[in-house]
Amino acid sequence: MSSLTAEIGQFLANVKYEDLPLEVLPMVRDAFTDTVAVVMVGMDQPVAEIVQTTLVEPSGVAEARACLSDLRVAAPSAALLAGAIAHSLDYDDQSMSGHPSTVLVPAILAEAEVLGSTGQEMMTAYVAGYEVWCELWRRDRGYHAKGWHPTSVFGVMAVAAAGAVLHRLQAERAAAAVAIAGSHAGGIFSNFGSMMKGYHAGMAARFGLEAARLAAAGMTAGPDAIENKQGFLMAFSTERTPDLTSDSRLGKEWYLPKHKIQFKLHPTCYFLHRSFNATVKMLEGRKIDPEDVESVEVRMGRGQVTVLVYDRPQTRYEAEFSGQFGIAAAVILGKMGVPELADEVVQQADLQAFYPKVKLIPIDEVDERDPVFSTYESVKMTLRSGEVIESGPILTVPGQAGEPLTREQMWGKFRECTAETHSDDEARELFDALQRIDSLPSAASIPTAAGLFESRLATNVQ
Repeated sequence: MSSLTAEIGQFLANVKYEDLPLEVLPMVRDAFTDTVAVVMVGMDQPVAEIVQTTLVEPSGVAEARACLSDLRVAAPSAALLAGAIAHSLDYDDQSMSGHPSTVLVPAILAEAEVLGSTGQEMMTAYVAGYEVWCELWRRDRGYHAKGWHPTSVFGVMAVAAAGAVLHRLQAERAAAAVAIAGSHAGGIFSNFGSMMKGYHAGMAARFGLEAARLAAAGMTAGPDAIENKQGFLMAFSTERTPDLTSDSRLGKEWYLPKHKIQFKLHPTCYFLHRSFNATVKMLEGRKIDPEDVESVEVRMGRGQVTVLVYDRPQTRYEAEFSGQFGIAAAVILGKMGVPELADEVVQQADLQAFYPKVKLIPIDEVDERDPVFSTYESVKMTLRSGEVIESGPILTVPGQAGEPLTREQMWGKFRECTAETHSDDEARELFDALQRIDSLPSAASIPTAAGLFESRLATNVQ
């Protein structure tokens, strides 16, 4: 039996007018007629002017640099593009069950160019958006289990909050921005392992900015859109038991010091980094023939196992969410960078033969800093000879909160990532500017990469 999704697609591909029941045709005609009518009568309503002047007309305006290139597009379009690209390899940072910077940074950089915001204002907007994400996220957990992508659920709210700060909105308008964003929140987990996961981030960045712009222009929204029993929190809650009543902690305590940003040295879901890293260390100094491995048991958080759904990955997108790939890469490749995530590598016969040997075993102990993670992981490898090799408890990995990357490590990753777009000198100039962003007079002070899109994308990305 084919999947429901496939059956729906097939229906849509094949349906013809001649197949429609005759009795529905008058109703469908009325539906078209009535809808056009109510559009016409509403042309003089405030929402018409707000949407027209805030979103439609600027869509063709060269407001901001797309990905810091010399291609200029509307700021929401720049946020969409940069956000989608930033998350496309799953190489971006992680915290609070999602990826805050991949939505916040593209949106803030784009809107800061429009508003002339200083580096300090950009930094303030980032922290404000991050804190709002935390405030909402702490009220319920387990979004992956219900089928949501937290990055796009919370990211759009965070960007709206950051946009409100950049626009210097008053309290009522800032609240409206976040309420508006609640109707844009979404992103389904079943699109993990495809290009759509990256798009979720771009989507959140764009819609968050648009929410802030709409609020600035006067768009109204539900005053209790977040805590209402039919509002944001309840709509996305896994168990329908979100905290709707506790007081906000915003402005009373800071979340960022507790829920730190975690940076990656590998372009995959962060949930498989600890076990990969531990396996590499565990095998240092000895060469293991993959055929000599009988089995590998990886114990990790139940939430992590929920996300690592591809036990037999065939593409780079699937490998990003495969604990089996992480262990196979550690044993066979010894590294897990961008080249190792290529489709042809993921499909190598030796890797494919190794995947079935790896079993992920969920444990229920959780890390309070981010309960999607367990407090520890462990790897147990059994060889055909009967020998057992164990990692012991794995508590951290470079880039995690307890083991932050050094400036040298951060530069090493930055230079690797800019190898195809910047010369050594250009990369260093950009790196240094970003490392002192709060001292910059404006976003325009960040260097431009000329010609970045000439051979990569069509010039019309709006």
